[in-house]
Amino acid sequence: MTPDELRAVHDALHRLRNELVAAGDHEVAAEWDDNVASNRDQDQSPLVEMGQTIASSRNRARAEQLIRIDGALRRLAEDSAEFGLCSSCSEPIPARRLALLPFATQCVPCQNGSEGAGKSRHRRKVTDYV
Repeated sequence: MTPDELRAVHDALHRLRNELVAAGDHEVAAEWDDNVASNRDQDQSPLVEMGQTIASSRNRARAEQLIRIDGALRRLAEDSAEFGLCSSCSEPIPARRLALLPFATQCVPCQNGSEGAGKSRHRRKVTDYV
C-alpha cells in the first residue's frame, strides 16, 4: 500500500474508533419496574427481556468491533509494509474493501471460504433427512 493509502486507512480506523467510543454502551435495564415484578402486566415482561437482549447484543458487537479496530491499528503500527495483505493468501486486500472495512484481515474470496467452511453448498430439503 502507498503511504497515502495507509494514512487514509489509519484515519478511517481512528474515526471509527472515536465514533464507537463516543456512542457509548447501549443501556441495559437492570431492574424490572414494579408492574412487571408483580406480574400485573405480563405483556411487558417479554418486551423488557427483549430490550435487554438487544442492548446486550449490540454492546457485544460494539466491543468486538473495537477489538478488531485496535488490532488493525496495532498491525498498522507494527508492520505497515505487511498491512493490507490477506492473512490467508498474502495477496493484497483491495483498497475499496479496506475503505469500507479498514480492519479487514482477509480478501473477499478467503473471507467467503473461511465463513463457508463446513457448510453445505446446497440447500437442504425435508427429504434429505428421510
